[in-house]
Amino acid sequence: MGILAWVIIGALAGWIASKFMNTDASMGAFANIVVGIVGALIGGFLMNMLGGVGITGFNLWSLLVAVIGSVILLFVMQNCMAYKLGKWFV
Repeated sequence: MGILAWVIIGALAGWIASKFMNTDASMGAFANIVVGIVGALIGGFLMNMLGGVGITGFNLWSLLVAVIGSVILLFVMQNCMAYKLGKWFV
């Protein structure tokens, strides 16, 4: 998969995950792309660990895997920030 495909999948996955986790107002386009790309790596790793297929190219399955990984990443990031502020599991 080319760099442009990673950016497009990352942007879509990051945007969908930020809408799902209600963090869209605090994130810009660049943050959505970064969260989506890192989420795709996390999702692909988890799917491979579970015996499934990770990122397979520019298709809906890869987008779903990236969104799952992005939601996990945003959940961990939110809880780390909440822990620093003295609140746990926001």
